[in-house]
Amino acid sequence: MSIRRSEIREAQRRTDELFRKAGIVLTEEERAGIEVAGFGLGELETEGLELVTYVNTDRYCAKELALFPYQTCPEHLHPDVGGETGKMETFRCRWGLVYLYVEGEPAADVKARIPERSAAHYTVRHEIVLTPGEQYTIPPNTKHWFQGGPEGAIVSEFSSTSRDEFDVFTDPAVVRIPPIIED
Repeated sequence: MSIRRSEIREAQRRTDELFRKAGIVLTEEERAGIEVAGFGLGELETEGLELVTYVNTDRYCAKELALFPYQTCPEHLHPDVGGETGKMETFRCRWGLVYLYVEGEPAADVKARIPERSAAHYTVRHEIVLTPGEQYTIPPNTKHWFQGGPEGAIVSEFSSTSRDEFDVFTDPAVVRIPPIIED
């Protein structure tokens, strides 16, 4: 499924508002380059992610991730690529509330709102709730998904090299970079 250019522009505008609320300053170039990941599912408000990549080299990566209220980044993992270990990433909550789910002992009562359309594809339920200033490191090759809380969230990501195009999603309908429809 594709995403409309107008939907991208509106998501970029809202993302910029979240960054401003969080006190995160972006350059004009960064603001114009906010990436909107709709994952080809046609439900950006429910399953999507907005991000700014500050740096991504063959050694390390730094990003800001923005989530609208209850918006979910679908379950995925970062596999080994070309003989190199998959991405290890640390999420640090900067603003809002983040529900993070990884492999491990499942929570008795998950706080996130699991997207109904694709509930079967959210298989890991070990819950970590991050508030501003808290962080969690996700090892390579670990299934995980995350969701913004009631006001949304801003998360700083510090990681080894990011190769998003190789991410493995549990939901086979996910398209990491769907086509854009001009409108």
